Amino acid sequence: MFPRPIAQRSRNARILYQVALPISLVLWLLPLLGVALTSVRPSSDLAAGNYFGMPSRIAFSNYYDVFANSPIAQYILNSFKVTIPTVIGAVALSCMTGFALGIYRFRSNLLIFFMFVAGNFVPFQILMVPVRDLTLSMGVYNTTAGLALFHIAFQTGFCTLFMRNFIRALPRELIEAARVEGVAEWRIFWYIVLPLMRPAIAALSVLVFTFIWNDYFWATVLTTGASTQPVTAGLYSLNGQWVAAWHLVSAGSIIAALPPVAMFFLMQKHFIAGLTLGAVK
Repeated sequence: MFPRPIAQRSRNARILYQVALPISLVLWLLPLLGVALTSVRPSSDLAAGNYFGMPSRIAFSNYYDVFANSPIAQYILNSFKVTIPTVIGAVALSCMTGFALGIYRFRSNLLIFFMFVAGNFVPFQILMVPVRDLTLSMGVYNTTAGLALFHIAFQTGFCTLFMRNFIRALPRELIEAARVEGVAEWRIFWYIVLPLMRPAIAALSVLVFTFIWNDYFWATVLTTGASTQPVTAGLYSLNGQWVAAWHLVSAGSIIAALPPVAMFFLMQKHFIAGLTLGAVK
């Protein structure tokens, strides 16, 4: 059922792995290295056609110019206004729906679970016009609140799938013992199940934070101005009208990537525990 460890494979498979791994790592890191170099590349290098070589000098002033000549601070603030409520809302709702679908047995359980999961398989391009019209009719178009509400609704399905499967793997004897003692259902959820879900909550929070922070499509569909656009959509404004300012776009991209990277490293221990808990019997 599970793949064999590479140490137990044949000699040819181990050699192929040892050759393919560094090649794959270099191919993955090259674009990141290119963005990092371009972020400190002076504009004169780009004007001279030096896009891929080493910079003639290190221009850390690009990072200052990003903040001085663009509203990137507002874009980053908008991203936090959208991402943090989405993480809290989607994870909180999925904890409750996952508990209901994972613990209780009722006739429509699988149907409701399927409805939560099915939304993740709908191509998001199909939803572009209906969602835009819905936000317009609700009066939340071009607002961070409207974008956050949409993300909460859309991410709750994926989070419910994650939480429901996690809760079903918990020892059911704990819940049955609490019921025998006459503990109310909401107390079982709050004092027994929820503490056991902390690794899953941490892992899911990191995933949702990264998904929403890096979202570009819905940020451009549901917001239009600097006062509401997240940083992913706002980076486009760093380009000049006639000339692409790739050094500023790269510097802005590095800045925009810092919060999710910091979130992962801060929650790394809980993130890995949440993903691997229950993987080994």
